[in-house]
Amino acid sequence: MIILGATIASCQDRASRQQTSTSNQADCRTVEHEAGQTQICGQPERIVVLGPYILESLLALDEQPVAYADYYAFHPKDYDNPSQQISYLGHLIKESIANVGTAEKPSLEAIIKVEPDLIIGSTANKSQYETLSQIAPTILFERKTPETTLRGVAQAVNRSEQAEQLLTETKQRMTAARKSFAPIVKAHPQLLLLSSSKLQRIDLITSYFNCASVIEDLGFQLVSPPEIKDSQTSRLHPISIEILPELNNADSVILLGYNFSELEATDNFNAHQLSKLKQAWSNNAIAQSLDASKAGRVYFIPTYICAGLPGAIGTKLYLEELEQQLLPP
Repeated sequence: MIILGATIASCQDRASRQQTSTSNQADCRTVEHEAGQTQICGQPERIVVLGPYILESLLALDEQPVAYADYYAFHPKDYDNPSQQISYLGHLIKESIANVGTAEKPSLEAIIKVEPDLIIGSTANKSQYETLSQIAPTILFERKTPETTLRGVAQAVNRSEQAEQLLTETKQRMTAARKSFAPIVKAHPQLLLLSSSKLQRIDLITSYFNCASVIEDLGFQLVSPPEIKDSQTSRLHPISIEILPELNNADSVILLGYNFSELEATDNFNAHQLSKLKQAWSNNAIAQSLDASKAGRVYFIPTYICAGLPGAIGTKLYLEELEQQLLPP
């Protein structure tokens, strides 16, 4: 602990000298974020990102990290082959990067080792904010506000113009998708949105990041019992499988699957997240009794895409999955 404290103090001195040196060039900006305000000077070149949705924003802006912390410990070592080791985003990383633990509990020692000049994390890192800020300028963002996150990250790395272009492109993509989905929405407007791993626990979704908002933006109406529809206290509502026949007015069902209890390398990540859920659904008599099942309008998508990546890249991936599965060839 003494060694760690001394190292942090050294990092703080180095960061202070860098900020003072760069400040003389009048190239500083103050970034507002969930933990306050942070001054960032110059162009950050050694960026540590804590969480996939932070990585998503950085990569969407064509910036590269030197270190990364995923939600789960999918990969125990450094990312020497990111395209195979980081789901959905790894192919956008050009070189090997360090692994600094998990997003909510990053390794301070590993972060210090890469000598960052910027750390970007989430509200889950608020308790560590003071310590992280002693290592390098630190900014934190909330996952449920992807536009704010993108704009904040863009300001930190001098990419604000590119961020606005990305936001415009995402809106244009949604507008085009609404037109493509209009015939499907007209024919089958009622959609039941569920999240589960193996049907042992089922959550009915009424509002949950992009998972619900994109579906509603396309024009679908989310099906839910009256007592849940009127509830404003939660976004995920646990239900039993015995309730499903009461929701049989749904024309279609989307099941957002996940399997994080059995962590493995990210090869075939989609299949790993969905295989047990697909099997459980096909083997369950109640699930198969639904009209949507009989009509072949049950679709499976990894929860990670819409909940873990709520920004521009995740929205594009989610729309592609929906288009591939719901639209006719």
